[in-house]
Amino acid sequence: MAALLLLLPPTPPAGPSRSKRRGAAAAAANPWARPPPLLPVPPARRRRLRAGLVAGEKPAICTADELHHVPVSGSPWNLALWRYLPSPNAIRRNHPLLLLSGVGTNAIGYDLSPEASFARHMSSQGFDTWILEVRGAGLSARQMDYEEATRSVNGMSDWTESVMLAGQSSNMVGQLRDLSQKLVDIIGKGQNMVPPPLVGLQERLSSTLEDFQKQLDVIENYDWDFDHYLEEDVPTAMDYIRTCSKSKESKLLAIGHSMGGILLYAMLSRYGFKGKDPGLVSVATLGSSLDYTSSRSSLKWLLPLAEPAQALNVPVVPIGELIAAAHPFASRPPFSWLNMQISAQKMMPPELVEKLVMKNFGTVPARLLLQLTTAFQEGGLRDRSGTFFYKDHIGKCNVPILALAGDLDLVCPPDAVYETAKLIPERLLTYKVVGEPGGPHFAHYDLVGGGMAPTQVYPCIIQFLNRHDKI
Repeated sequence: MAALLLLLPPTPPAGPSRSKRRGAAAAAANPWARPPPLLPVPPARRRRLRAGLVAGEKPAICTADELHHVPVSGSPWNLALWRYLPSPNAIRRNHPLLLLSGVGTNAIGYDLSPEASFARHMSSQGFDTWILEVRGAGLSARQMDYEEATRSVNGMSDWTESVMLAGQSSNMVGQLRDLSQKLVDIIGKGQNMVPPPLVGLQERLSSTLEDFQKQLDVIENYDWDFDHYLEEDVPTAMDYIRTCSKSKESKLLAIGHSMGGILLYAMLSRYGFKGKDPGLVSVATLGSSLDYTSSRSSLKWLLPLAEPAQALNVPVVPIGELIAAAHPFASRPPFSWLNMQISAQKMMPPELVEKLVMKNFGTVPARLLLQLTTAFQEGGLRDRSGTFFYKDHIGKCNVPILALAGDLDLVCPPDAVYETAKLIPERLLTYKVVGEPGGPHFAHYDLVGGGMAPTQVYPCIIQFLNRHDKI
């Protein structure tokens, strides 16, 4: 949920009741329940994409030891997997480790720098570590050759141009400009004032959105939701990692930050409901929950950003561009509204915060954000049909779970984390709030890349994983 910091479409129409009859009717009438159209991949582009993937090229922006691309069956998407090989001097682990990121973000958050790299730290401890970039994120590619993607991610718009979207709305820029004005208002309220520097923010946002409109000439369909990640992307990545790692038990360890943790919770809920083995040895979630309704999450401020009818006419939301445009106005003292959402004071060097803001976020479909807003409605997050409430079945899982919360996490506060954690069988749950009354404190991204994470967070995670990394 991290990328919802600055822009979130409204909640969809009120969800259906739990009765089968009303649920089925709601599902039939719900446009978000329909599967998205898949555009054919032109043969020439398919050949170029295949050639690039076979060549095993890795752009400079990918700091992993290896970059893998994995095709999703029945889809034109090739998912990117960043692999960090285990140190030969470390303890040999029995299971590979999968890392999942937040909504609209890429792999950079797990590998900000050599000194602040969660992925590198885990590989140094002997874990065969993989970061999944789901469809539309980072170096995952659709309908374009790999060289084109490489040039794009190193260009002006970084991650946004690394994928191609479909369809455009002649009113999109006007609608997004309205959203940007609401964003200015929200930042001003967050500061409890409207400081003079914010006067230029609207102009900067408008210019950014006009540049985004120019990209629509080469943008094709961006049409998927949370359940596409859950049902297609994550299982595809897990199967591929099992094959490459040759784990004796064919199971994985998994860690999810923000929406990455929500994906893991949803997977355990689905498999628990079906009485099936999810293929996971243990799971750690960092700043994640299936239900934000009773928490003090700062995301609640952002729910009224757009009118429902307006959101339906905006197929994509350029979160990355908007965050980057707002950063100079909303991140510097005394106007630190944005920084507070990301990192607690003095926990992350300013240059790493800037890299995270400028390089980690991208464009996401409104469909995805609309489904995620159900986490703020009664019953918590539900599937695209509106009939399956993931929270209702998380207690049926049989996988050990570590649920970590940051004491100053404004995006997913400890009470939100606990709202889901309390439903997990006690024998399987380890719940911990990281941070002390006198400091250090941990905000949303400090759990992954904060300066104190290697001593305060990583050991807790490794100790938990060690307990379950057995054959």
